[in-house]
Amino acid sequence: MTKQSTRREILKGSLAVAGLSIFGIPEWAFPALAQGEVLAPFTDIPESFPTVTGPDRRIIDIRKIDGPFTPKDQFFTAQHYGHPIVDPATFRLKISGLVERPTTLSLDDLRRLGGAELIAGFECSGNRRPQQGLSGNGRWTGVPLRAALDRAGVKPEARELVFFGADHGEEEVEFRTNKYKVEQQFGRSLSREKALSREPFLAYSLNGEPLTRHQGSPLRLLVPGWYGMANVKWLSEIHVQADQYLGKFQARWYRTLKGEMIDGELKWIETAITHMQLKSFIARVTRDGSRHKVLGVVLNDGTPLKSVEVRVDSGPWQPAAMDPATSAKYSWKLFTYAWNGATPGEHTLVSRVTDVTGKVQPTLEELDTKKTFLEDNSQFPRKVMIA
Repeated sequence: MTKQSTRREILKGSLAVAGLSIFGIPEWAFPALAQGEVLAPFTDIPESFPTVTGPDRRIIDIRKIDGPFTPKDQFFTAQHYGHPIVDPATFRLKISGLVERPTTLSLDDLRRLGGAELIAGFECSGNRRPQQGLSGNGRWTGVPLRAALDRAGVKPEARELVFFGADHGEEEVEFRTNKYKVEQQFGRSLSREKALSREPFLAYSLNGEPLTRHQGSPLRLLVPGWYGMANVKWLSEIHVQADQYLGKFQARWYRTLKGEMIDGELKWIETAITHMQLKSFIARVTRDGSRHKVLGVVLNDGTPLKSVEVRVDSGPWQPAAMDPATSAKYSWKLFTYAWNGATPGEHTLVSRVTDVTGKVQPTLEELDTKKTFLEDNSQFPRKVMIA
């Protein structure tokens, strides 16, 4: 069941092994498989599984992560209304509503606002065990959202900004005893404070190439540190308004229902899904001669990390090493653990991450009052077979 892989370049893009040698970390510690390194099979997941799970969904095989950035043809994609085709040559971003100057911007107009780069990784809020494949990390090129909004001039009375994609479909909206069928665009909103902050980003390029149709060509929104549903693809309009936006994918679909003890009484709380919850998972285990290595991934909202640890079977927690090539604030963070003394047979491995605020990735049992499946950031024990 083990697979032999040929040697591949250690890191992709502008990064090189020579640039990382100063950290004194051996070549075999990095994501790309070294010569002679083979995968140890997981027993909790099929040896092969489809990476395309429907016309509107694609996932990555996390066992094949081979560098800081996810290739464009492997980056996960999930959406609700298919993949619209938008001609980059005729594309215009419309900024409407409570603005001083209603504005339309072409891609060239956006580029003239000043190109910038953002390294950001994120996951779908529905990403969960056993595959964990609705996640990825990219080097994005575009402009800060604030630069485009400054062109239009957001009025003082504006409180919410709604981002609409070009993708749309028929929806059934229920109001008490009545149901209405209407055509709706995919939409998400940000508060005025968040939209005008430094973080939100308008991206037209991924890993140095124009966005693909799957990744929202020609323009998408990125909200670093947030789950993927906020990163509106095929962005076509920004509408600035005073009222709260209550579209389906803002007010109804992306919510978490969780029980919390308040003053000794269990209260059921509904919260909007925004920031990514602190999470780690083990992506693969490999053997290189007599040595075994564990590779894992951390996803979070950009809060600095304190530690990542790995436990084998019922043993003590052991520190893992962070990959310096993924140290950017909003990047996913790759980590490795040198597993010494691995014995033949099936073993259970699990990781946990702690950030500088003291927050620790919870166990599944600690999330037992969470009823909805979104935002599952629980520790994920993996079963692996050592020959």
